[in-house]
Amino acid sequence: MLTLTGIAKTFHTGGADAVTALDGVSLSVEKGDFITLIGSNGAGKSTLLNCLAGVFFPDAGTIVLDGTDITALPEYARAGFLGRVFQDPLQGTCASLSIEQNMALAALRGKRRGLSRGVDPRDRDRFRQALASLSLGLEDRLNARVRLLSGGQRQALTMLMATLVRPEVLLLDEHTAALDPKTATHILELTARLVETQRLTTLMVTHNMNQAIRLGNRLIMMHRGRIILDVAGREKQNLTVEALLRRFAALRAPGGPDDFDGPDGQDGLDGADDMTDKMLLA
Repeated sequence: MLTLTGIAKTFHTGGADAVTALDGVSLSVEKGDFITLIGSNGAGKSTLLNCLAGVFFPDAGTIVLDGTDITALPEYARAGFLGRVFQDPLQGTCASLSIEQNMALAALRGKRRGLSRGVDPRDRDRFRQALASLSLGLEDRLNARVRLLSGGQRQALTMLMATLVRPEVLLLDEHTAALDPKTATHILELTARLVETQRLTTLMVTHNMNQAIRLGNRLIMMHRGRIILDVAGREKQNLTVEALLRRFAALRAPGGPDDFDGPDGQDGLDGADDMTDKMLLA
C-alpha cells in the first residue's frame, strides 16, 4: 500500500510570489489501484507525482510505501521501484542509443550494475517479444537508433521500458497529451493492457475527462493543492462528463457553482464550459 499523509509543498516560500502547490494532501492507494487524476492547471497534480518520484521533497507530511517511509529518499533511489512516463516522448529514452540498448538499460532497474558482456541472447529474445506486443514493427528494428523513431513510437517504447521490470508504482504524467489522437488512443490501449496484465499500481494525470472516467478503478479531482473529489466503484462507473463538471463546479467553492473562478479567470459555469473544451477528447 502507498500512503500519503499531510503532504504540503510551497514554491518561492516567503516571497510575494509564493505558491502553495500541495495543501495537506492525504491519500491511501491500495495495491493494483489504477487512479486517474484530473484538475485544472495549477491544481497540484504534477507536483504530487514529483513528490512521489522524489523530484521534490515535501515541506511537510510523509510518504510510506509498503511500510517503508520513503519521504526523504532521493529520486535515483526511488527509480529502482518506480516507473514514470512523461508528457514529452523525448524524455523517457536515450536518443543516441539503439532500441535494444534502451531496453537493456530499463532491464537493469533495481539491480546492481557493473561490467558485463552486453545483451544476453535470452534478453534479446525477451525484448523482441515485448516489442512485438506494441504492433509497431519495432521488434525487427532492435539496432535502430531511437532518434529515428516517431514521437508515438518513442512513447510506446517508453511505456514498455517503464514496465519491463515491474514497478511498485507507475506514474503517468499526461503521457498522451503531446500525441495525435490516433497515436494517443494506441498508447492508452497499451497502458490499459500493461496495467491490467501486470496489476500495476498506477496514478495517471490527464486533462481528458473521457479518459479519466473510462480508465482505472478510481478517479481523483484536485483543486488548489487539495483533493476535492475521490470516487471509485459503481459511483465512478456511473459518472458522465456532464455530471463530473457539475460536481467540479459545486465542490470548488463553498458558495456554490456560481461562486468559483474558472480555469482562465472566468466565473462560474463559464469556467466549467471552458474546461469542457480543454478536457474532452475530440
